[in-house]
Amino acid sequence: MKVRVNKGKARGFVEAPPSKSMAHRLLICAGLADGTSEIEGIADSQDILATLDCLKALGTVCERVNGASDTMKITGVGSKIWGCRKKRILNCRESGSTLRFFVPLCLLSEGESELRGSLRLMERPLDVYEKLCAERGLMFCRSSGKLTVEGPLAAGTFQVAGNISSQFISGLLFAMPLLDGESIMKIIPPVESRSYVEMTLYAMKTFGIGWERPDENTIIIKGGQRYCPQRAKVEGDYSNAAFFQALDMLGGDVKVGNLDGGSLQGDIVCGEMLKQLGEGCPELDISDCPDLGPILFAAAAAGGRGAVFTGTKRLRIKESDRGAVMTRVLRKFGVQVTMEENRITIGAGGIKAPEEPLDGFNDHRIVMSEAVLLTLTGGIIEGAEAVTKSFPDFFEKLTSLGIEVEKIEDK
Repeated sequence: MKVRVNKGKARGFVEAPPSKSMAHRLLICAGLADGTSEIEGIADSQDILATLDCLKALGTVCERVNGASDTMKITGVGSKIWGCRKKRILNCRESGSTLRFFVPLCLLSEGESELRGSLRLMERPLDVYEKLCAERGLMFCRSSGKLTVEGPLAAGTFQVAGNISSQFISGLLFAMPLLDGESIMKIIPPVESRSYVEMTLYAMKTFGIGWERPDENTIIIKGGQRYCPQRAKVEGDYSNAAFFQALDMLGGDVKVGNLDGGSLQGDIVCGEMLKQLGEGCPELDISDCPDLGPILFAAAAAGGRGAVFTGTKRLRIKESDRGAVMTRVLRKFGVQVTMEENRITIGAGGIKAPEEPLDGFNDHRIVMSEAVLLTLTGGIIEGAEAVTKSFPDFFEKLTSLGIEVEKIEDK
């Protein structure tokens, strides 16, 4: 899909969409429960649909509640998750969270599980699970577009480096209460994206799972526990709210609702970081909020003051190499950008209108960041359909704020 975003000032009120990160977690806990749960605030983004597909593959029943399009009724697989001997096929689409969350759940049973996804997804690192399976004599076989694993995983001590994706830690945490004995998660410092681990523990506690924490990097979980069905609501998403908060910083007048001021989301810092960008040329560490990288880079450039960002190396393993991609995008706007191993510097001076259409790079956060920049200059984005991964109605909400967006039909 190709869209033209016209120059304009955004004004009005918009609600943040439900948190994709918390929706994944609540749905998985509900899917593991013995009984039926209701989860309110489920948007039809491609990543959430991938998690629903995978839950169904494990035996969970997922259905919309009549009269509530954003509420799902989840009848969990419960103890039946161990009994499956037949081969299961899980379609993770392009969702890295889904893939990494479900590998340990597939390892709970002796049956073979095949996890599939896009080529880009299946190229993303899975070293933690590969090493774990090799050490414990479990099947782990990667080939083009799929991963095949087979359990059963036993209780024990799991050591995971804290400076890789927290999704590995979360995936193992989901499985640990269902093992046959006590397990220990040891997170090796330095720890990045700690907030996502906290969100996982919060979701598990909501569904009745107990755990102990002798120190901040050690989590002890007794085996033989059961997830209990619950009614829960997904809070608003700070990472997607950041695109509208940036519009406010760039001369608009935008208020964003559906945000919990006490949220555990690491991306809750977006408002404060945007404020700092508006006041000067700060140095910002985004190691705990890497999803904010693209829109913060865009805001630093558009604001004219520039900035230095550290903790950027993990941007390479997202839907695109986001550091390199945003460097290319911003240079089309006439911005000087220097990219180093774990540091990106955005030059001061403001932006100019790009002379050619922008590429969306099949990355939702890149497309939305480009759209924010184009409200200052006008221009075209190719591959704009990538927003469906996390925020299907992004352009509709942008339009509701007075920004004219036109779909361009291919001839």
